[in-house]
Amino acid sequence: MSTERKKTMSQEMVTRAIWDAIKKLDPRVMIKNPVMFVVEVGTLITLILSIAPNAFGTTSGGQGYNIAVFFILLFTLLFANFAEAIAEGRGKAQADTLRKTKSDTLARLVLKDGSFKQVSSTQLKKGDIVRIETGEMIPSDGEIIQGLASIDESAITGESAPVIKESGGDFSSVTGGTRVVSDYIIVKVMTDPGESFLDRMIALVEGAKRQKTPNEIALTTLLAVLTLIFLIVIMTIVPMAKYLNVDLDIATLIALLVCLIPTTIGGLLSAIGIAGMDRVTQFNVLAMSGKAVEAAGDIDTMILDKTGTITFGNRMAAAFIPVGTATVNEVTLKALQASVKDETPEGRSIVELAHKMNVTWDSAAYTTAEVVDFTAQTRMSGLNLPDGTEIRKGAVDAIKKYVTAKGGSVPDDLTDKSDRIANEGGTPLAVSINNQIFGLIYLKDTVKPGLKERFAELRAMGIKTIMCTGDNPLTAATIAREAGVDEFIAEATPEDKIATIKKEQQAGKLVAMTGDGTNDAPALAQADVGLAMNSGTMAAKEAANMIDLDSDPTKLLSVISIGKQLLITRGSLTTFSIANDIAKYFAIIPAMFILAIPQLQTLNIMNLASPQSAILSALIFNAIIIPLLIPVAMRGVKYIPSSANKLLARNIFVYGLGGVIVPFLGIKIIDLIIKGWV
Repeated sequence: MSTERKKTMSQEMVTRAIWDAIKKLDPRVMIKNPVMFVVEVGTLITLILSIAPNAFGTTSGGQGYNIAVFFILLFTLLFANFAEAIAEGRGKAQADTLRKTKSDTLARLVLKDGSFKQVSSTQLKKGDIVRIETGEMIPSDGEIIQGLASIDESAITGESAPVIKESGGDFSSVTGGTRVVSDYIIVKVMTDPGESFLDRMIALVEGAKRQKTPNEIALTTLLAVLTLIFLIVIMTIVPMAKYLNVDLDIATLIALLVCLIPTTIGGLLSAIGIAGMDRVTQFNVLAMSGKAVEAAGDIDTMILDKTGTITFGNRMAAAFIPVGTATVNEVTLKALQASVKDETPEGRSIVELAHKMNVTWDSAAYTTAEVVDFTAQTRMSGLNLPDGTEIRKGAVDAIKKYVTAKGGSVPDDLTDKSDRIANEGGTPLAVSINNQIFGLIYLKDTVKPGLKERFAELRAMGIKTIMCTGDNPLTAATIAREAGVDEFIAEATPEDKIATIKKEQQAGKLVAMTGDGTNDAPALAQADVGLAMNSGTMAAKEAANMIDLDSDPTKLLSVISIGKQLLITRGSLTTFSIANDIAKYFAIIPAMFILAIPQLQTLNIMNLASPQSAILSALIFNAIIIPLLIPVAMRGVKYIPSSANKLLARNIFVYGLGGVIVPFLGIKIIDLIIKGWV
């Protein structure tokens, strides 16, 4: 699936888009875009004039001229429809792939008496209980109520590594269309037929339920108003022309109207919105609506859980601290010896840190050693070597008791150093050999690399970051300082998260949040942008308006950038569209009246060959600029984090000035090409 997403335009996609562009000429479809609907009406009129030049009883510019205008307008429509169709193409291709995943499988339905019945997955309804064995497809979305299994979710996420799901907790949700790789699970079905996550995903990526966002609706309204204004302008030009004894044919008036109204952005507007949703999908994030993507671009505040989002979620070794008369190398070696057989994340991190400090131990020395596993009763682990040496690491008070019971003594500085680690938000583990304590292992929930820089980028965008954690205030303050967040809430409850979101919203701010648990669902629903983890509970996924298929909470940072890019792309191309009208004014207006008012020759700064070549050149440029801008609409304008004033200045300079200069050059080149034919 990931490979499919990376393809911008395949041959199959282009062929499909061309056919869709033709089908979109249906007036019932075109009327949804007022600007392009006006162009379609003009195209129909010029078609009639091409067949019958005097059909409307007015002056005609000649049948050949009318035919030329008709074909240029027709291609303008097709190019605009092609832009929308090609943007939809990737979503439709992905939807086709997902449909192949969605197959009618047999399910083992658990009856009330405990027996099983084979039924079609399409017959399952909410509340049914099914059992899925190794190698079988999960027939529908649900929650695991018994068992533990390794599940291949590659059909949905594109990630080949299987994930462990089990009953209870935040990782009990399973998705229809995925496969059980090992063991078995008993699942309670949580959706009715046609309402599964896969069904919704197909509809969303296909764009069938894509609704226009508030900003898009506002811009569409603006374009419709501008179109109406220019329609009135054209109507007033007719009597003015008659007063000056200038006969304007209908085809020329239509050409003028099409060039004056913002057809460029009108033709690309839908494509920009669809492409924005598609870019989010390429990051393996499923947006429930374009509104969610756009809202991400306007986010003022971002709320993040600490564990798993800002930190790795696993305590990792950060330092080895000697106590008493021991040295750093000694405590490092003892910690390594106590951890070589420890396969927990903490144990592996101790071994890794020791190796980074160039401390190693001959593996032959522990091949026959007895492994002492950690238990809740002893709260320590380690090795018993064949020579009787006992190596231990564990909770400080547990190691104290262990050493004291063997007749050893506790170093005077052990308590002070362990308390210091605890006060800094870390976890101290004591290390001993037989009856001697050598030092402490400083474990801490490590901040993910690069987050501090990314939070700095968000700060440059004007976005405030708030970390929520159940840790005590001292630990929370330490992590917040290392991560570089703006604020933190310690000992946070679900109610605290909702209260924080409401407080920010009441101040007129848009809030984003990540979460994966059932207790996060209310806050995800309250936030303007709620990003739920696909590995999380069904309640969290139902409450959010975005789902991260990779279950990577930091993905919200990328989603915000995409939202910003969507807004800046729309603004940039709108600026370009309106700005390039200036060049078209200088091409068409002098050409229309230059014979009656020779003084207008001063405005003919492009020195175009003739009135008709000027009009056709402007019209051709107006048509071909749309497909030329399709890659920009699809890829998006590069967003550089900076202040609103800098963004506005850059937008005006690049796309405003470019929107004036490019048409001057383009229209002049086209005029040089066609002047011999007109």
